[in-house]
Formats: sequence, structure tokens, C-alpha cells
Amino acid sequence: MPVFALVDCNNFYVSCERVFNPRLAGKPVIVLSNNDGCAVARSNEAKALGIEMGAPVFQIREIIRNNQVQVYSSNYALYGDMSRRVMRTLARFTPKMEVYSIDEAFLDLSHFGRFDLTAYGRRVKTTVEQWTGIPVSIGIAGTKTLAKIANRLAKYSHKAGGVLDLSDGKYLGQALEAVAAADVWGVGRKHAKFLADRKIRNARQLRDADDSVIRKKMGVVGIRLLNELRGISCYSLEQSPPQRKSIVVSRTFKNEIESLDELLEAVSAYVSSGAEKLRKEKLAAGKLTVQLTTSRFRENYCRDSMAVKLPVQTHDTAELIGCARDGLRKIYKKGYRYKKVGIVLHDLSPENLVQASFLDAVDRERSEKLMRAIDLINDDMGSGAIQYGAVGWSRSQGWKTAFRHRSPSYTTRWDQLPEVG
Repeated sequence: MPVFALVDCNNFYVSCERVFNPRLAGKPVIVLSNNDGCAVARSNEAKALGIEMGAPVFQIREIIRNNQVQVYSSNYALYGDMSRRVMRTLARFTPKMEVYSIDEAFLDLSHFGRFDLTAYGRRVKTTVEQWTGIPVSIGIAGTKTLAKIANRLAKYSHKAGGVLDLSDGKYLGQALEAVAAADVWGVGRKHAKFLADRKIRNARQLRDADDSVIRKKMGVVGIRLLNELRGISCYSLEQSPPQRKSIVVSRTFKNEIESLDELLEAVSAYVSSGAEKLRKEKLAAGKLTVQLTTSRFRENYCRDSMAVKLPVQTHDTAELIGCARDGLRKIYKKGYRYKKVGIVLHDLSPENLVQASFLDAVDRERSEKLMRAIDLINDDMGSGAIQYGAVGWSRSQGWKTAFRHRSPSYTTRWDQLPEVG
């Protein structure tokens, strides 16, 4: 019988900030989205003040001011590195693991029958917290969905102490009654309303629901969900994540932009980021789509896009920048003030399966050497140390994402290492 442990980092972004600033312990802390627009992570103390997930900063300024809430901009370099440290630590405790998100992982404990799984979970929890400083909660059960439920209860139950094992089924019914149907993994907002209308209010009632009723509305996915709640495992570990179908890089500007030159710089920067992701994942793109959007609150709301088919699948930054800029020029409308620009790289294939073309005008060998050199320099000296001139060099670029409250990149930049003593 399979046994899964879901390890979830508590308030992950906030916890990362606290590792390097212990004075934040016990204080309300929030981390903001791009352009410092809204709260995307909250400490328990901030949640207790009524700060909701996604709350716009302008709506909670008074709460921040009156309660000395500590505010931080998102520091993705720090969070990504801390996530890798957590995942490397977890990998020591299981032969199989699925990294589910930046702050969650499923561990396979199927062959740990002779162990006290609660004690083993506490050992995992203690080790992660000692080695990385990140607090975690662990839910253990016979299916992924039940492990999610166990994790949720472990996080909020003082009695569980951060680890809850439901794999023997002893307290499963009681646990399911304690979780709202709307909070079950895989139940979206639309389906939550459907269940509520039928008086299916908690996970136990959902487990015991009529299969035909669930199948009619939620299809085969709904039946799998019922089976998972009944202890029948339908989802195995995904140790090798499926190949991406697309890479999206888009940003909403703090202030609207009318200048074509600024928009061209922005799209060049986003393509550079997307191309770097392609190369890191050893992929090449055969199509690029440029998207341009005005504010949806304006009367002349406008959303345009253009797809460009590439002659040969590529991850060459210069080639992709050229295509994106050509596409942007064709959809740009003078006089409009744009709020968002983005690019999508799709028709992706592994780089070693790209078909050559006799009509290819690009020296691919030279291109590969140049891209490797750029990536090596940026890996060594920091992202953006070397970049294409199309991105621009002005400090006053209005399209750049604002991070006014960002902490140092303590673990990824030599010049920002924390000082001790």
C-alpha cells in the first residue's frame, strides 16, 4: 500500500526573510508581489490582524502603520535558493520524491512500514528546520489528497505539533469532518459552489457522496478525487516533471507606458529571461507570441497579440528578441497607454531534437558558443551582468519591476552575504 508524506514550508517567503533577520520572529510580516502591489505571503501574526492573501497594499496601509507590520518585496533569488536547500535536505529521507512547488514536496514512505511514521516525520521536520531554518508541516497518508488534508490539519493543530499521520485510517473520518469540502485539493471555486448547493460541506461528506452526482459535474477527475478520499491512490509520484508546453514572461507596469521605445526595451528584457529559461531546461522554441494590454479600467481597453513562427526552433536570445520586437511594432497603437506586455515561447522541443534547415541563415555553432558564454558569465557574476543592448541601460526605465523593500540576496551574491558579529 502506498504511503505519501507531504512536506509544506510554513509561510515560506516570510520564513526565508526570518532566517536572515531573527528580529522578525513573533512580529507581523508580509511579502509583496511584483511592483509591491499586494500581499502574497503573510506571517501568522499578519494573518491575525486580518490581512488577507492578495490584499492590495493601499487597502491595508492603516493596518501596516498601526501595527508596525514589517513589509518586504519579493526576493525570488533568495526564495529559489532556500527552496533548493530544503529539497536537497528532504531527498536524504526517501528514495523517491516529487518536488510539487517551490515550498512543497511529496515523499514516498511506502516501504517504511517498520517505522513509527509520526516519529520519522518529526525527525524530517527537525532536520529541515535545523539545516535550513525553514519551519515545515508534514501530513502522512495513503493517497496524495489525504496527505494534503493531513498536512493542513498538522499546520493548524497544536496537538499534532506539525506532523500528522493518517495512514492507518484510525482518525481519518474525524480528520475529514474537520476540513471544508471547498478546501480539498482539486476542488475549485465553481465545484465548491456545486457541492455546497448539495449540502456537501466537508471532506467526509464529499467522500461519501454519490458517484453518479459527482461524475456528472466533475467528470473522471471528480471520481478520482472520491477514490483518493476513500484511500484508493490514483496519483503516483511524478519524479520527472513533464516537459513544459510553454514559457510565459509578462509583467504589469506600475505606471502606464505610451512610448514604443520603452515597450521595445521591456519586451527585449522579457525575451532575454525566457530564452535563459529555455537554455536551462535544454529546450528550443518554434513559436513566439507577443502580447500587449492596456488597463482594463480604461474606456478604450485594448488587448492585442501576434504569434511569430520561427524558421528553426531556437533558444538564441538575439534571434528571439528580433522576432519579438518585430511583432510588437505590428500590434503597437500610437496614443494608447499600455499597462502590461508579455511574451510566450511555445512549440517547445528538446534542443537535441531540433531539425536543421538548409535555408537557416544563422550560424548555429557560433550561436551555441555565444549563448554558453553569456550564461556562464551571468551565472558567475549575477543575472544581467551581461545583456543585449536592446534591453536598454537607463536607470529610469518605467517598465522595470519595482522592489522597494527587497532584502539582500544573502545566499546567491558574494557582495550581499550576511555579516555575523
